[in-house]
Amino acid sequence: MRGSTDLRARRPASSRTERSKHAARTSIDPRLAERRRAVRRRHSRHRRVVVVALAVVTVLAALAWPLAHSRFLSATVVRVVGNAHTTAAAVLEASGLATHPPMIDVNGALAAERIEALPWVLSARVELHWPDGVAVRVTERRAVAVVADGSAEWAELDRTGRVLATVSSPPIGLVHLVSTPSPGPPGTTMGSAAPSLAVAAALPAAFKAMVTGVSPSPGGRVDLALSDGIGVVFGTATQLPAKFEDVASLLAGAGLAPGSVIDVSVPASPVATTRPASGSPRSSATSSSG
Repeated sequence: MRGSTDLRARRPASSRTERSKHAARTSIDPRLAERRRAVRRRHSRHRRVVVVALAVVTVLAALAWPLAHSRFLSATVVRVVGNAHTTAAAVLEASGLATHPPMIDVNGALAAERIEALPWVLSARVELHWPDGVAVRVTERRAVAVVADGSAEWAELDRTGRVLATVSSPPIGLVHLVSTPSPGPPGTTMGSAAPSLAVAAALPAAFKAMVTGVSPSPGGRVDLALSDGIGVVFGTATQLPAKFEDVASLLAGAGLAPGSVIDVSVPASPVATTRPASGSPRSSATSSSG
């Protein structure tokens, strides 16, 4: 009986403890409770905003992809300027613009690089003009010489040795390179002709008409053949203005006959080896001023 009496005595104490805990839980400051509810609402709104934003982006991306690749945003208006020897069709084909690709797929730098691989093109610039325009600006190389290609045709070269084109007859006004290796196809480069081409590119207009051939000689030197049968030992492709003046001076005052040779390899001491009509050669040292 005592045990049962103790059990009944303990029950009220336990019940009082539970009631006190419940009261403590329910007696939170109303302001703190409201703050907690506000935080929960704010987080809920943020999640909804993120979900809506992702949905909008997904929808816009789905709509933008076909629009960006439609004919309304394709490179349909392409203009090529600066080309004289290179056809617009060749430029468009090389750049990939011939098929009028979507504007978003046009890589201007890559297109310019491909255009510059064409034989005549020195540089190219590709500009995009949205929504459907592309401008291609080309700067072409200048031919300075021709060389026989070994098959009854001639290759035009620029000053760097780039083979620009193959023609059936040499164009008027270009210097002839002789005693040089056969050139490769258009777009390749004749590096071995660099000294001769440097001289050919620098020839004064009045002097160029007299030059019938430019040929290499050992040691990176250059020789010229003139139309009146006079040869010129030009030396290396350096001090070109001084050497041209020496040649002009000797031609004007030395009374040179066909077969004579002018040596301007040392500009300060030009030498003319003359061949008078009477016979044996005669050498004379002549300054460029006289």
